[in-house]
Amino acid sequence: MTHTIKSLAQLTAFITWLALNLSMVPSANATSLLPLTLEQLSTRAELIFYGRVTENTTSRDEQSGQIATHTTFEVIELIKGEAADRHTIKQIGGQLKETGTTLRIQGVPRYIVGAPYVIFLPEKSSLGFSSPLGLYQGSFSVSTIDGEQVVSNGRQLEQKAQTRNSSLPLAVKAGNKAQARLGDFIDTIRTYNAR
Repeated sequence: MTHTIKSLAQLTAFITWLALNLSMVPSANATSLLPLTLEQLSTRAELIFYGRVTENTTSRDEQSGQIATHTTFEVIELIKGEAADRHTIKQIGGQLKETGTTLRIQGVPRYIVGAPYVIFLPEKSSLGFSSPLGLYQGSFSVSTIDGEQVVSNGRQLEQKAQTRNSSLPLAVKAGNKAQARLGDFIDTIRTYNAR
């Protein structure tokens, strides 16, 4: 099935949003992204929260004509920005149940109902899209391991991000450098934004 953008203005707005929010590498394909540090995610995000997914709905977006998935989160802890107790994001892609038509964009995170995440969001695009910064890089799943809540997005977290005045290390789990304790992770984000 062929999908079309309703107007040149909508296409231009969507392409501009992708270029500004996804930090694409100019010489690579459309889903190759420059790696973002936790400091970059923290300071560039308009909204950061720890929340649990309550609902995913997919439909054809009225503004862009594209398949879009709306994911609603119960906000457990607001870390940066302003949000109500529930916050919904709109991302391009998904599967329309009525037709079976699927649009998948590599790197756009998918969320599991009932699962907790820490999400880093830019300002919404003119079409209302708000995928996490750096796509999957700005989406951290939260799990409980040995009675301890940890976050991970699959990338190695152990790094010393360079700030103007000092290095700020992130406390990671000794056995897995791709995981950090949830409390330490949130404290580090808040410290970056307090500077």
